[in-house]
Amino acid sequence: MPTKKATTKRKLEATVEDDKDSKKVKISHRSHGKEAGQVLVLGQGDVGQLGLGEDIIERKKPALVSLPEKIVQVVAGGMHTVCLSDTGHVYTFGCNDEGALGRDTTEEGSEMVPGKVTLEEKVVQVSGGDSHTAALTEEGAVYMWGSFRDNNGVIGLLEPMKTSTVPLKVPMTEPVVKIASGNDHLILVTLEGNLYSLGCAEQGQLGRVPEHFSNRGGRKGLGRLLVPQVIKVRGKVHFLDAFCGAYCTFALSKEGHVYGFGLSNYHQLGTKGTSMCFVPVKLTCFKNSTTSWVDFSGGQHHTVCLDAEGQVYSLGRAEYGRLGLGQGAEEKSDPTPVMGMEPASGVTCGASVSYAVTREGSVYAWGMGTNLQLGTGEEEDEWSPVKMTGKQLENRAVLMASSGGQHTALLVKDKQES
Repeated sequence: MPTKKATTKRKLEATVEDDKDSKKVKISHRSHGKEAGQVLVLGQGDVGQLGLGEDIIERKKPALVSLPEKIVQVVAGGMHTVCLSDTGHVYTFGCNDEGALGRDTTEEGSEMVPGKVTLEEKVVQVSGGDSHTAALTEEGAVYMWGSFRDNNGVIGLLEPMKTSTVPLKVPMTEPVVKIASGNDHLILVTLEGNLYSLGCAEQGQLGRVPEHFSNRGGRKGLGRLLVPQVIKVRGKVHFLDAFCGAYCTFALSKEGHVYGFGLSNYHQLGTKGTSMCFVPVKLTCFKNSTTSWVDFSGGQHHTVCLDAEGQVYSLGRAEYGRLGLGQGAEEKSDPTPVMGMEPASGVTCGASVSYAVTREGSVYAWGMGTNLQLGTGEEEDEWSPVKMTGKQLENRAVLMASSGGQHTALLVKDKQES
């Protein structure tokens, strides 16, 4: 029987299609968006991250973004938004000060509405952070644009102090099947089960740079941080998936173990201590469940995760209600069940807000209300999950959510009339 299992596993990661001349890999991963729909946005949008034009810089309830194609994935970066169409095109809007939109926005107001990024290849996944965006192609190549920053400012993108306003190819020797962005780092999962990282290393989020090199690469320089390199783990570990918090990373191994590295000052990694983890740590707090873990998302200082049964958990910092554990809940160092929702299919976090998308197509929000990201129409914090409502959500199922610094985006599809 074991052989059977191995083939199904393999299928999850990639399929190889015959080309006439060469064998070209066509990659696939369970995280790639499959269902097409429309994009709704809410929250604050003073730099155009809502994509609704120059006149609308705030939405208390979800509003529809006008896009030329159906969308299969939406990502809210710090102050920009990235949409991937079902034909593999990338559209961006929002702040372009450091090139995060990947396109020319010299024309007045052009950053405030969706515009297409010029990429020759078909894109199957996008990710974005505070001021960078990345795109994964169907052949396993990665392109990125914008810039990484640390506490002292810009560090560059793929070369020290060089940012890019157009897509650049990330130098990789093996095909990538999944990309994930933190605020200022990028994680790549390869077909062979390796993890690569690049970006800021200050909090240990790259998992491969010792503390004494974490500030701009120390005497080895920034190149050490900006060239993608493999993350080494004791023993051979085959990784199937990875997820990012703002300043930390989670990775799932084939055996079902959860590894983490980066900032854990509020126990957001699930470590017993609060010191930064500069190398991957096997996180024992995720072994207590009888089920497997399928999704992780992290805000500034908290993490929300999801098990295969659809149960949502949270850990880390508790202020403003971002854990969803009820009024007055305190910091948690273990994944703690968030109650009051139907089984979920996905979770996502903004800086101090959290969301769960349910299997039947609702979205629940909790946490800090200041930026109107929760969809309640009010600025009050919510300490427990609240189901999002609004005219644009009527008769629509939510497929996915993504949240940035002050705004949130939803991918929705019309419910079929039965």
